[in-house]
Amino acid sequence: MMFNRDPSAIDAIEHTLASAAVALKIGQRAAPTALEALFKADPTRVEALSQTIGDERGQLHADYSKHLVDAETLEALAELAAASGMQDAIAAQFNGACVNHTEGRAALHTALRNPESSLPERALVNEALNAMETLCRTIHSGEWRGFDGRPIDTVINLGIGGSDLGPAMIVDALADFALGRPRVHFVSNVDPAHLSRTLKDADPATTLFIVASKTFSTQETLANAKAARLWLLKAAGEAASDHAIAQHFVAATANVEAAAAFGIPAANTLPLWDWVGGRFSLWSAIGLPIALALGFDKFQSLLAGARALDEHFSEAPLQENLPVTLALLSYWYRRFFDSASTAVVPYSEDLGLFPAYLQQLYMESLGKSVTREGEPLAGGSSEVIWGSAGTNGQHSYFQQLHQGTEFIPVDFIACASATVDGADERQRLLLANCLSQSLALMCGAQSDDAHKRASGGRPSTTLLLDALTPFSLGMLIALYEHKVFALSVLWNINAFDQWGVELGKRLATEVLKEFKRKEGADDANTAALDASTRALVARAKAWRKVRD
Repeated sequence: MMFNRDPSAIDAIEHTLASAAVALKIGQRAAPTALEALFKADPTRVEALSQTIGDERGQLHADYSKHLVDAETLEALAELAAASGMQDAIAAQFNGACVNHTEGRAALHTALRNPESSLPERALVNEALNAMETLCRTIHSGEWRGFDGRPIDTVINLGIGGSDLGPAMIVDALADFALGRPRVHFVSNVDPAHLSRTLKDADPATTLFIVASKTFSTQETLANAKAARLWLLKAAGEAASDHAIAQHFVAATANVEAAAAFGIPAANTLPLWDWVGGRFSLWSAIGLPIALALGFDKFQSLLAGARALDEHFSEAPLQENLPVTLALLSYWYRRFFDSASTAVVPYSEDLGLFPAYLQQLYMESLGKSVTREGEPLAGGSSEVIWGSAGTNGQHSYFQQLHQGTEFIPVDFIACASATVDGADERQRLLLANCLSQSLALMCGAQSDDAHKRASGGRPSTTLLLDALTPFSLGMLIALYEHKVFALSVLWNINAFDQWGVELGKRLATEVLKEFKRKEGADDANTAALDASTRALVARAKAWRKVRD
């Protein structure tokens, strides 16, 4: 589906925006505190450039007043969104249109969290949610037993990418809500050390594995699943293999047949669908480890928080639409300020994995170089997303943010309240650090000593949650999901395919063949590899032989 874009209007608006950017850059050079001047010129700026979304269940406040934009720039950016076909694109996604046109698929992750959806896919979602709830109940109650009759106390999720990053981030972020049993772990890396270290303190008789793979063919996940199966059967005994696998393995996949061939019965398999992409799938059966760690009610609260953002994104006018506004600001800096990266800094140790989660969501979705029509992009698309938990970052890369030569916008994320009892004083210190950093980026520092000067005028967004809860985290994740989709509309690219990832998977298969090729054997695959790759494989094989 092609969205209703107006190329001539876009060109005219971008010409206006380019002129505004040039004037602003000149002003920045003439007055290092030009961003402060925007506040002085408009006493209502903070109120105008802030939004709060949510209700008594949880709230998210966004302050984007510390950005290099004025009312006229924001108006032009909103016109750009309209000319890009934003409103039609949003409606198309929510209505199940084929927005992933290169794969012929819808992108209906929003239907996973909308119990009132009238789309036919919602009936499948309800069945899957009921199955997830039943599975959680049997494990939490102790009804689900391992091969020696003891209840499950450890769950290990085997997945990678979207089948790992989202659930792992959420379980880590919401650890204070964890039930305590079962303990939930995540293994994604095919590096043998990852699974080995996770299994070190696990008991085969009380461990349940979740094999999370839409196709049930992901190399890394299947390699780890096979190793886990051997570990289990060594303890249970080969004679009890079928019975043991059924008691200790479940799957989240669209390929029921492949799961069954592995030994996982259909009764232990939760469905996935091609209309939910991997990096948008934590709301589906991929979220099973979340529900097991926190309880199914907390998983539903996570869905409800995302739903609150869905309603805002689908209903709010473009000028008041927070994901669209944040997307326009990213577009503004990438297109007219040559901004190559954005730092995401959550002032929350619990959200320490959030930047890594956003890297996949953002860069796998927007790392494209052709338009939806297959034509080369005129300029850059996705910037690099990076960051870590504050306050640690202040003592490492913040030097670059304040005085470096690169122009790097920052997203600050903070929570008004601590989740740890008796930590109010430290939470105030944490918040003071967060807010002081955005202030320092804006104002800079004047000094006769050039080494101590900081230019200021460096933009940032502050996202403030009332508290880190399942509901508020759901809102935060959905906010970035919708921002990514809005950016894809502005860039006119497909946010839902990942052919570059598929290329890497295919070539890994070819290189693996070379590793398995016996010395002296003639193999046509060898000629398909470049000289450097062949030499590296040979070197690794030689060194492995010495160690063996």
